Amino acid sequence: MSLTYLLVNILGVIVYLGIAILFSKDRKAINWRSVLVVLVINLVIAFVLTEFKWGRDGVKAAADGFNWLVQVSYKGIAFALPNWVTPDFGGTAKSMNFVTSALLPILMIVPLFDTLTYIGVLPWIIKWVGRGLSFITGAPKFESFFAVEMMFLGNTEALAVSSLQLKQMSAKRNLTLALMSMSCVTASIIGAYTQMVPGQYVLTAIPLNVLNALIITSILNPVKVTPEEDTIAKMGGSGAASEAAEEAGEVSADGKREPYFSFLGDSILGAGRLILIIAANVIAFVALAALIDKILALFNPWLSLEHILGIIMFPFAWLMGLDVDHAFQFAQFMGMKLVTNEFVVMGKIAGTINNLSIFPAHYQAQLTVFITSFANFSTTGMIIGAFKGLVDKKKNDLISKNVGIMLLSGILVSLMSAGIVGLFVW
Repeated sequence: MSLTYLLVNILGVIVYLGIAILFSKDRKAINWRSVLVVLVINLVIAFVLTEFKWGRDGVKAAADGFNWLVQVSYKGIAFALPNWVTPDFGGTAKSMNFVTSALLPILMIVPLFDTLTYIGVLPWIIKWVGRGLSFITGAPKFESFFAVEMMFLGNTEALAVSSLQLKQMSAKRNLTLALMSMSCVTASIIGAYTQMVPGQYVLTAIPLNVLNALIITSILNPVKVTPEEDTIAKMGGSGAASEAAEEAGEVSADGKREPYFSFLGDSILGAGRLILIIAANVIAFVALAALIDKILALFNPWLSLEHILGIIMFPFAWLMGLDVDHAFQFAQFMGMKLVTNEFVVMGKIAGTINNLSIFPAHYQAQLTVFITSFANFSTTGMIIGAFKGLVDKKKNDLISKNVGIMLLSGILVSLMSAGIVGLFVW
């Protein structure tokens, strides 16, 4: 580790925070105590998960657990599509295509997480971790709750199950949730990520993204929440199971819970639609990027989308504490992820990311953490669409007017998470 690169990395984290302050809607209203507390927690978590053997072992065990779920899912794939799965599907997915190795396992993992939601386990975890986070950081209860909720459920799903709260909250607080939604992942597709990039860094990124989402959104869009407003809305009912079911959205208007196998069938169909959406987006975005490159090459053989985006994003990549060559390559991957999505970048680097001669540990960790989020242009459309179906026109219009700051929020959270991990991995 070079001291110069470490100092640049530290400067980078400060610059990313400075950009958030520069674009803040109300600097005087920023809760600096909460920002500093969350930042310290962020640094401690990154330090523990990367520097201590038991921390690294814990993250590796979690990554191995997700990989085990994926290996189990291959058995179902092999039964239906034996020619798509390699004979050693219990050990590797490297010789299988992208759809088989990364997407089809979603058909098992999504219903598994949905079942944990149905029986109340996942909502219970979300609720109490969210309350603990609010108590420690001083952030509003629902914003803390939502940060944990989206870590497990994803952005549109977390918004959907929070519809009652969204209707009761102010437009400015709704905007905060929209900004936070740019920084999430979905627990049910983490297994797909861990098949393509180092799983320990994928799982390290998840809690850091949650905390950095709280930091960045509280700076960009600070909102003073009174004790009377700082509540979590409920639909009624009694008991933990009832509350969990309400939070999970599994109780209908007449108070009856949907039968489990009907619920499971809907979950499987939803997983199938998710696979089609991801596959369609990856195919379309890769093809469109290739088309743009072909058109640009007509003007200059050097010109490509990656090169242009690399130039634009280079200063931010260099502030990661990378040498010029790696910073330029990192910047190109950053731009590609923002224009397309994380799966496109993961697919491009999957075969080489574990080669330390190509991706040194510092670079490998930061790149993996940066791309482990939904922050891209298409996600803004998903979030606006979700709010359009959940809140009134006034609230939705405010969110629609802030597409730029939504994208900025997602980028800054990803930069913060990658920059903080980079402080400890060299």
